[in-house]
Amino acid sequence: MESVGFDEVRAVERLQALVRVPTVSRLDESQTEWARFDEFIELLPDLYPETHSALTREVVAGHSLLYRWAGREPGDPAVLMAHYDVVPADVDGWEHPPFAAEIVPTEHGDVVWGRGTLDDKGSLATILEAVEALAASGFQPKHDLYLNFGHNEETTGGGASAIVDLFEERGVRPRLVLDEGGAVVEGIFPGVGDPIAVVGVSEKGILGLTMTVEQEGGHASTPPRMTATARLARAIVRLNSKPFPKAFTAPNLEMIRTLGARARQPFKWVFTNLWLTRPLLLGLFTKLGDETNAIVRTTGAVTQLQGADAANALAERAVAVVNVRVAVGSSVAEAVAHVRRAIRDPKVRLDAQYPNEPSPVSPTHGPAWTLIKETIEHTYPGTIVTPYVMLGASDGRHFTRISANVYRFSPFQMSKAERGTLHAMNERIRVSTYLSGVLFYRQLVAGL
Repeated sequence: MESVGFDEVRAVERLQALVRVPTVSRLDESQTEWARFDEFIELLPDLYPETHSALTREVVAGHSLLYRWAGREPGDPAVLMAHYDVVPADVDGWEHPPFAAEIVPTEHGDVVWGRGTLDDKGSLATILEAVEALAASGFQPKHDLYLNFGHNEETTGGGASAIVDLFEERGVRPRLVLDEGGAVVEGIFPGVGDPIAVVGVSEKGILGLTMTVEQEGGHASTPPRMTATARLARAIVRLNSKPFPKAFTAPNLEMIRTLGARARQPFKWVFTNLWLTRPLLLGLFTKLGDETNAIVRTTGAVTQLQGADAANALAERAVAVVNVRVAVGSSVAEAVAHVRRAIRDPKVRLDAQYPNEPSPVSPTHGPAWTLIKETIEHTYPGTIVTPYVMLGASDGRHFTRISANVYRFSPFQMSKAERGTLHAMNERIRVSTYLSGVLFYRQLVAGL
């Protein structure tokens, strides 16, 4: 890796300091330890003094952070985004404690372990490291640069939405917004051996869909033929057996064409002759793996279940929460209608919580896209840059209200095993890829 011109050891130490603050956000905000968030905010000026000297900072919606680096010329602002809240991490099952930020040597180099290293304090730290080094050198961006660090991306994203409201009031319309999202990956596309940088040009919609059954309870020793839990279980099984319709979207097709042009034969022929092979490929995507299946359809996964409070009592109310990710080209209404048809039971009530439609698709041409693409290619030579639809949800979706150029990319190489630690045990980041992320943002900011 080429030199990034800053103290790499100190940069890793600062990442460790951020990971060690357990800023766990919870949907029930009364359960959130806000003192930890205050601690995180108070830590930043000491860690990044040049940044806090050159930029102004506002605290929005309680704990989200908005920095402004005034440019030399008016107009054409850009926004770099990350979030510093993390999902919970139970110490059981972790090879190294989730908030200890231990550095562990491996055959692939040193690795920093901890919740938030990939999602998303790693991105936040790389942005701040890049800005810190540039500010220390006397650099000033040509146009205003904003840094937006959300505090509740893992729950509702209300902080980012409040910042967008603020931008609307002030007439700020960014020419580029870059949030977390895709990464540099390998082995996800058949026939392509080169690393692939997947840049989110849109993201799926999201909603929590509760399935509720309410009926008379009683003692578990005399159950009726169809208990509330049995009816709910039947609905879950029916939904699981009826996947959402599959289809290629415009970003899917552009991704296939982009990667197909670099694939080996016979894959190259298959991917570049979509007029003939499209139906075959669509079926193939659903079978290659969970990630490719999710690329081509809306998905729904039951994530929470609730029944009776006692082991010997019949549930009077049984509830399942279905986490639905709505495909581009579909809608929340279509997703709910599909679930209703699949379960075929009017006694199961459906209620949508926090519904968000799929995001508009950002262009894969023009100055904003070109800058991101060229910066990736500079940071990771030989990498194929392709658009894709982000499967998860990010704070970036809120910024589509004020910008047509919203992209989602985390500038890290992530193996399949590393991607599997997101929202799971043993989350970690290689030191080498973290430092490459700093190089990415230095190059990007210098090009704005």
